[in-house]
Amino acid sequence: QVQLVESGGGLVQAGGSLRLSCAASGRTFSSNGMGWFRQAPGKEREFVAAISWNGGNTYYADSVKGRFTISRDNAKNTVTLQMNSLKPEDTAVYFCARRSFYSGGYVLNEDYDSWGQGTQVTVSS
Repeated sequence: QVQLVESGGGLVQAGGSLRLSCAASGRTFSSNGMGWFRQAPGKEREFVAAISWNGGNTYYADSVKGRFTISRDNAKNTVTLQMNSLKPEDTAVYFCARRSFYSGGYVLNEDYDSWGQGTQVTVSS
C-alpha cells in the first residue's frame, strides 16, 4: 500500500507560480509512473501531467504544456509539479496519483491505482 500526500497549494494571482509536491510512502514508488490530475467544481477530474518511473518520459495536457513541469526524486520519494504563468482556469483541487503496473497509458483516471487527498489551487484574475 502507498500513501500519497500533496502540499503546496494556495491562492495566487494570475501570472504567478506555485510548486506542488507529493510525498509518497512505500517501497514501490520508484517502480511506478506518477501523475497529477485536477478537478474543478462541477467538472470531471482531468489529467494534467505524468512522469515515467525513472523520469525519462513526461506527458502533459495541452492546456498546461509549456507552463507546467513535472519532475520526480526517487531518492526522496517525491514528485513535483511546477506551475508557472497560472491562469484562473487552472483553479482546481490537484491530486497526485500512482500509475498502476498494469496500465497501458498515462492520461486516464483508470491508469492509476492510488490517489492523494488533493490540494486546492486558486488563481485569481
